[in-house]
Amino acid sequence: MTRFTAPPPPSSPPGSPPPIRHSPAPAPATPLSRRGLHSPSPSLALTPSSASTSSRPKSRPAPKRIYSPAQWVPLPSHPAFSFRAGDGEGGGGGAAWDATASRLYVWDPSACGAHRICVRVRDAEAENDGEEVAVEAAVPSVMLMPETDLGYVVTHISLNADGSSLLLVGSHNVRILYVHERLSEDGDTIICRTAPIASQILPSNSGGIKVLQASWHPFSNNHFAVLTSDAVFRLFDLSSDLEQPEQEFYLQPIVPGKCQNASAICPVAFSYGSDHLWDRFSVFILFSDGSIFVICPIVPFGSDYSKRHIQEIYEDVNAFGLKSSNPNVVTNSHLAIAWLEATFPDLLHQSTDTSLLISRAHPYAPVDDSLALQGPLCRVCEDNNGSEGKSSSCDGKAVGFMYSSAGKDSVLVTAWGSGQLQIDAFADEIQPQWNIGIPTRLKVDSHGQIKSVAMICDSNSQDPLALRSYRPSSTGSNVKGNTEAVWMWHSPPLLRLAIVDLALPKTPNDSSLSLFPDPLVPERFYCAHGGGLDMVTLHFLPFSYPEMASTPPSVHPVLTTGNSETSAPFLSGFVTIADAYGHVQLVGITCPGECFVVEMKGWKEPTPLQLNIDSKSIKDVEPPTTGMISKELVAGPDPPILPSSSSLRSLTPDSIEGKSTLHHYIKVFHEYYVEYGHKVFIELKEHADYVKTEIEDKQKRLEAVKQSLLSIEAKDQDINMRIDRAFKVYELLEKRIDTFKMLPAANKKPLSQAEQEFKAQLDRFADVEQDALRSSIAALSARMKRFAHQSMGGASGTGMAPWQTPKGGRSHVSESQMSLLKSSLERLSLLNEENNLKLRLIDHELKNQEQ
Repeated sequence: MTRFTAPPPPSSPPGSPPPIRHSPAPAPATPLSRRGLHSPSPSLALTPSSASTSSRPKSRPAPKRIYSPAQWVPLPSHPAFSFRAGDGEGGGGGAAWDATASRLYVWDPSACGAHRICVRVRDAEAENDGEEVAVEAAVPSVMLMPETDLGYVVTHISLNADGSSLLLVGSHNVRILYVHERLSEDGDTIICRTAPIASQILPSNSGGIKVLQASWHPFSNNHFAVLTSDAVFRLFDLSSDLEQPEQEFYLQPIVPGKCQNASAICPVAFSYGSDHLWDRFSVFILFSDGSIFVICPIVPFGSDYSKRHIQEIYEDVNAFGLKSSNPNVVTNSHLAIAWLEATFPDLLHQSTDTSLLISRAHPYAPVDDSLALQGPLCRVCEDNNGSEGKSSSCDGKAVGFMYSSAGKDSVLVTAWGSGQLQIDAFADEIQPQWNIGIPTRLKVDSHGQIKSVAMICDSNSQDPLALRSYRPSSTGSNVKGNTEAVWMWHSPPLLRLAIVDLALPKTPNDSSLSLFPDPLVPERFYCAHGGGLDMVTLHFLPFSYPEMASTPPSVHPVLTTGNSETSAPFLSGFVTIADAYGHVQLVGITCPGECFVVEMKGWKEPTPLQLNIDSKSIKDVEPPTTGMISKELVAGPDPPILPSSSSLRSLTPDSIEGKSTLHHYIKVFHEYYVEYGHKVFIELKEHADYVKTEIEDKQKRLEAVKQSLLSIEAKDQDINMRIDRAFKVYELLEKRIDTFKMLPAANKKPLSQAEQEFKAQLDRFADVEQDALRSSIAALSARMKRFAHQSMGGASGTGMAPWQTPKGGRSHVSESQMSLLKSSLERLSLLNEENNLKLRLIDHELKNQEQ
């Protein structure tokens, strides 16, 4: 690892950026022309339901702080981590990285606040007096405290792209902390304004809807999404309303009346798409049984996108969709074109606005149609041209999910509780899909502008059946048949790249795995689990690297904890820092509160060396170099050209010609041999130190080998004793096996493969079905109470629900909703009773067979 040398400490405050080169910030998803540098306060545009948040104390000008010169220490030695590690309290809350300002945010559960630490990476080419410190932090740091007690444990924090707002996510609650809106200051402690998120939807206690994931949208600084356990995906806007979502999508992955596995309706995580065609408008949702669904298109209102990319998508739809002879393809293409023209009106004014590079998304949603929940995405096997939904080789439940765009490919990585990573790539492009005839609920203002959207996203039951006829063509092809198959509302299939088994120990509970992408290498990602941290690199991608089809992914352990028997995660926070020198710094926060930094400069994977001894002869192999001795001296002097011996015999030594010839040859021999000997003497004299060093090194290695041999000889007796004990244990086991063979049940036939699969499915039902049904009943109960409360409020005012429009002759809409909810609860109760009865019968039969 290269050593680093830091410049002298600058006289700048810890809150200011360090006076050296910072780590390069990744290309921002939104340009500087977005809604300002800081997120506007939500109190500027509140709905009546969230007007209570405007009564919070306004931010007042804080007194001028007195900055002291910053002292730079190694990041793991920062007082924020040493204090937490000394207390011995369990950590949690995570960490977030601000690449623009080079700041690290770490949540401190003991102080209920966030440490804001200024970080710098030292120059790798400077001298460092024997130290190997790459990442340094400024002391003292700033503590950001919320204005009121949160009332819940923060499990995750997330920072938006401009570093102005921090999400504080708990298991049942979400709050927003405004970093730049300060209420008061006390030294290095700053009280910042906070606001609750969807307090009417998310309960204050821990007995209702759970928050599964909350993260910022990559193309907006003001929008973030929340996925909850009631299978609802909500998109919020900081600039409009924090109580009601801007867009709300009710996920219905199962066709009504055909639910066979309750785990299929339990969402786990979601991931945004990247900057690739329709992927930038897509959201990928993972369910606990491993099925993956896609919602496209979803665009935050007011977000900015590249006009060139929008134009590329618009031309693609016109080129491949409208010219088809299939009416279904033409219909879906018209819907996509209408959505693009209404969401991005700049497409219709290309001649006048040619100077603009950014196109802003306008609020739009079709009234008569709603988005389709595409999926579950089927996987195509190229060997037998068949499709499969969930691989039978992956056990347990899906616990992690990640999307990555590498070159021309879109890669999905699914982490399973059994310690396996399932890596798939899209075999075709993603396209938008709508459900015709299912209306969308819109909320508009007095000027007719759309303020919020809500819709039910049903999955297309005919989609998997249509994919069975899909035949994968050659890699990278774009034939007409595949294009029409996509535009006929068929979800794109997945191509299985690999299944990586991390060889984690079997535990009663599923292991917790977290996936993190690499900021510099898109083909690389990291997986954190109870046993440590692993780095996985993809070598084969069907469209980017088709020539590496036979190369499997490589897995390299980055960090091991030495406690691989536990399934609990050991990291509470993890960030990846891309520095200015083309390297990646991995910063992790353990659950006890300790910090570690791993520099990935030395983790470059070498190209596999392939040697073929038979292909080269001995003459083709160059001799090894001998240190400082030149090749001319090693080759020896060139011999002089001597005349024939007959001419020399005719000369006498006493003659003039003989003396002249003898003098000439003496001169020649002196020039070729004496001078060469002098050069060799000088070279060997200078080479003595090098030879001495080599001899000392060889002697040290010889001593180390001797010590290794002595230790092996000392351990040989112990190994022999262990072998003898193993033989004795083996004999004892053989005797026990013979004893077991005498038992009455020894002749019992083992379960067949079908019976084992059926028993494993019953075990999954016992663990998953009950929990899934209970969570569904609890979510429906919470929603019923909320609707009842809203109906009572609406009846006292206008007599109708907020989402309903006034219609004549109908005054009991809330009662119909109540009856629908009650019937749903009754059906769930009947299904639960039937499952319990089946389990009891099967258990009784199994006991009878065992007896």
